[in-house]
Amino acid sequence: MVEIKLHNTKTRQKEVFTPINPENVRMYVCGPTVYDRAHLGNARPVIVFDVLQRLLRLVYGAEQVTYVRNFTDVDDKINARAAETDRSIGDICDETIGWFLDDMRAVGAADPDKMPRATEFIPQMITMIEGLIESGHAYAAEGHVLFAVESYKNYGALSGRSIDDMIAGARVEVAPYKRNPMDFVLWKPSDAKTPGWESPWGYGRPGWHIECSAMAYELLGASFDIHGGGNDLMFPHHENEVAQSCCAHPEGEFANVWLHNEMLQVEGKKMSKSLGNFFTVRDLLDQGVAGEVIRFVMLSTHYRKPMDWTEKKRSEAETTLRKWRALTAGIDPAANAAPEAIAALADDLNTAGAITVMHKLASEGAAAELLATGALLGLLGDDLAWGQADLSSFEVMLTDARAKAMETKDFSEVDRLKTALLDAGVEVQMSREGVKLAVGAGFDAAKLEALQ
Repeated sequence: MVEIKLHNTKTRQKEVFTPINPENVRMYVCGPTVYDRAHLGNARPVIVFDVLQRLLRLVYGAEQVTYVRNFTDVDDKINARAAETDRSIGDICDETIGWFLDDMRAVGAADPDKMPRATEFIPQMITMIEGLIESGHAYAAEGHVLFAVESYKNYGALSGRSIDDMIAGARVEVAPYKRNPMDFVLWKPSDAKTPGWESPWGYGRPGWHIECSAMAYELLGASFDIHGGGNDLMFPHHENEVAQSCCAHPEGEFANVWLHNEMLQVEGKKMSKSLGNFFTVRDLLDQGVAGEVIRFVMLSTHYRKPMDWTEKKRSEAETTLRKWRALTAGIDPAANAAPEAIAALADDLNTAGAITVMHKLASEGAAAELLATGALLGLLGDDLAWGQADLSSFEVMLTDARAKAMETKDFSEVDRLKTALLDAGVEVQMSREGVKLAVGAGFDAAKLEALQ
């Protein structure tokens, strides 16, 4: 069996991954708060952990892995968006979840086995909070329930911070009902205009952190194998998850392995609306950037390093993938991915190393193995094709127009079709052998609709 090694944030070292039960490998990844389109940075953890679940299924069996990624559908940002747009919270969440799944599928990410919504687990959250109060780890005050951080001796261990340092360096809400400035909210009151549920502490809604703890426990148990997310979640979200989960269920360890991906930059700068370099996954897709190109660029950098999205990387990725698709056209994949690529992924998910192996396979003309290795990385699949199949009808159209023009000597229709195809990002080759079209840089299928 392939030995997988992962860098565990909890121990700050790379360790051999040993699942609690090899026949039931369990992974939880924090998902989005669903009030708007997913920006490019949101796609990075989705792609990273999609590759990890593919590797785990390869090693332990497709049916032996349970991958959970949640949706936070109760949040003040969602409430604000509803107020701004005069739409229902349910409609906004349903629409945004649909957008998110469409965009993530476009970059080759498979749907997780379970995709729970926070609002589906409110009773379980209330039960967990009640238990924390009974065990002395939480307290009710002025309609709120707060977790007492000083009641958990290991608070700060995941992020490597002490409570004193956190108080000194953090912007924390100084509320009169808090016993300690770092105590965090498990339950808070709601007014008549804000979503809420009845609870022992009054009409209210859960705090952010309790959501993932309750869902992970219900779906994966008191102890499970891997918890993942962006490193921006390490503190306070993941730190708080550990504290409340270990106190609520002391019989378990919560997550044995913690994985955190680094953040994304654009042209060397932090993505920011104020800098004008903020864009969503859908923005890129609508501009004709193939989802596979986005995935390739993401995987070309190790997940624990900052990822810099640049126009040069996008262009190079597109060129590489076009060459690989041409090489593998009509080829059946090999039975297995290249052993060197599997070894790279097993070494702390070294996707960049696996792509280097793919370059080597392409240079050697090993098309079948290249295709199988691409499948392990979520590349070169039919579901990620750039519309090549859709071009066949246009090849016939241009061929017929060209044949007619040869008779009439009127090439205006040929010129019109060729101009429209080029404008849509289609490469046009006309020779004695005939007409050949290929998806090129910036392909935009929508621009071809007028030619139908």
